[in-house]
Amino acid sequence: MKAVATLVNVLAPAHEHEFEAAPGLPEALPANEVQIWQGSPDALLLARQALHVDLVLIYFGALLAWRGIGSAYDGATFGQALLAMAGMLPLIALALALLGSIAWLMARTTVYTITSKRVVMRVGVVLSITFNLPFAQIASAGWRKRGRGGDIVLSLGGTDRIAYLHLWPHVRPWQLKRTQPMLRGLREAQAVAQTLATALQQAEAARHALPLRAVGAVDARTGVPALVAKPLAHAA
Repeated sequence: MKAVATLVNVLAPAHEHEFEAAPGLPEALPANEVQIWQGSPDALLLARQALHVDLVLIYFGALLAWRGIGSAYDGATFGQALLAMAGMLPLIALALALLGSIAWLMARTTVYTITSKRVVMRVGVVLSITFNLPFAQIASAGWRKRGRGGDIVLSLGGTDRIAYLHLWPHVRPWQLKRTQPMLRGLREAQAVAQTLATALQQAEAARHALPLRAVGAVDARTGVPALVAKPLAHAA
C-alpha cells in the first residue's frame, strides 16, 4: 500500500487536485489497468453516520425540552417558556451548521476509485492522503446497508496496517488493532459492492491463470502471491 500526502485548497471552485494525472488518482494508470468505477460519499449520509448528527439532534431536543419544562416549573408563562427555549436556537443552529460543513468538506474532498487491479482512496480535507489498496492485499470485502445508502468494508491481508486516525472516517468503527478501510456513505453501495466483487473475482482468476513462476504460489488464507523460490532460469 502506498500513501501520498498533499495540501489542497478545499474552497477553490475548480478541481482542487490539478496536479493529479486523473481526478482521485496520484498517477496515470498503467496501460494494463482500467478504471471501473469512481465516486464520492454523500454529505448527508456522512453527517448522519460518521458525525452522528441524529444523536446530536436528539441531545439538543432533550435540552430544549428540559429548558421549557424547567421554565414552566419555575412559574413562567407559556410564552416565556417558548422565549427561553428560543434563546438556545442560535447556538444549536451554529453547532449543526459546523457539523454539516465538516460533512460537506469531507464528501467534497473524498474520491473512491475502483480499477481492474486495486481500490484507491483519496481522503482528507486539508491534508489529502491517497491510499492504494491492491486487490492482492484485500482479503475480503463486504457491504452493509445504512438507511438510504450503505458502506463497503475492506479487510486487509498480510502484515501492512493503516493507522485508524489516518483513515477516519473512512474506516470501520472501533476496529483499532486491525483497521478496515471503508468506502463510506455511498448512495449506490450495493451496486458498487457488486462491481468490486466482480473485479476481485476477475483479478483472482487472472492471477491463477498466469504461470506459477510468474506470480508464485497464492497463499490460501490471505490470497497474496508468494515469491517464487527458484530463479526463473531453473523453474522450467
